[in-house]
Amino acid sequence: MSRHDPLYDWTDEVTTQFPHLSKPQAAVLALWSFGIVLARSCTLPAVANILSPLIGRCYNTLRQRLREWYKAAPEKSGADRRELDVTTCFAPLLAWILKNWPCPRVALALDATSLADRLTVLSLSLVYRGTAIPIAWKVLRGNRPHSWKPEWLKLLRWFADQVDPTWTVTVMTDRGLYARWLFQEIVALGWHPMMRMTRQGKFRPEGWNRPQSFWQFVPRVGCTWQGRGVAFPRKPERRLACTLLACWAEGHEDGWYILTDLPPQAAAAAWYALRMWIEHGFEQFKSAGWQWQKTRITEPDRAGRMWLAIALATFWVVAVGGQRDHDEGPQETVPHLPATDVHQRGPESPGGNRLVSVFCQGIAVILALLIKGQLALPEKWYPEPWPGIETIVQE
Repeated sequence: MSRHDPLYDWTDEVTTQFPHLSKPQAAVLALWSFGIVLARSCTLPAVANILSPLIGRCYNTLRQRLREWYKAAPEKSGADRRELDVTTCFAPLLAWILKNWPCPRVALALDATSLADRLTVLSLSLVYRGTAIPIAWKVLRGNRPHSWKPEWLKLLRWFADQVDPTWTVTVMTDRGLYARWLFQEIVALGWHPMMRMTRQGKFRPEGWNRPQSFWQFVPRVGCTWQGRGVAFPRKPERRLACTLLACWAEGHEDGWYILTDLPPQAAAAAWYALRMWIEHGFEQFKSAGWQWQKTRITEPDRAGRMWLAIALATFWVVAVGGQRDHDEGPQETVPHLPATDVHQRGPESPGGNRLVSVFCQGIAVILALLIKGQLALPEKWYPEPWPGIETIVQE
């Protein structure tokens, strides 16, 4: 490999951004992420096959080198065996992302994704231009009892230690992740939860004597409602003082019911559309991108290390694709909190009209430059305007 090859430059960049890794560890992480983008697959055979002729190494030799990277130390060959603790890479990855972030506001999504019945991944992801970039995760064995609470708390508190406390952080969850303790933990960290609920929950607005079901606040398409009050008022152990944001957009079979700590005049239910971007992110990890569903890995620790390579490839592609996609729309215009207009919403998001995903644009740009012997690096970020009611995506 020539010192002027794009792969050498990428290896040098990864080594610089992950200074705590040994040079061999950083080199193989660079190989993995580079190969994933070229092969558009994270499977070991596909990555080894695409890299073997590129760097002039025997397929079996390269395959073994890539495979040893995610093994535990006792399973590796040789005397100088080191095991990669993937959690030590979360902070450098996030620092690389936030180094050029243009505004003191980010939106996070908490969600879980499964690999058949083998593995479950709890992921903390940063949402960006129609997709999501994992920045911290925990891999668990599938179909086995395991409390998610300590894992989520650990991920959230880790993130809190990495981000300037003056930043505005919005944390979004889907219906299956709601818990009062999670809402309260997010608020205690100085952030703003936006947690989607099922339609049957109860809410009592301030000044009301009787609660109503969430769905009664938006009984038909086109309705919106938002106000302060108490959710689940009849059960002390579940009672939560909060804001309910409700809307029922055209094209949806039901409304959205969002609980948040934000004042009603400072938020909109349509913002929750950003959480849908993590669904696209998971799709790109799997059949729409890196083919994660084809991996044969069954050990959670191994899978966690593989996710580092996949997350790095995703970050690279999405950052480069976002730079190109920026030409199609305006920059982020999240209102500073608190806002005073009850109906204040961001302008229409270009994401709703995007013909080619940021993910696919990034791959196209990277491959085009590689053919020319050049390397596209992740340099600038262009967060989009937050969505208004007219841009809620179809589920």
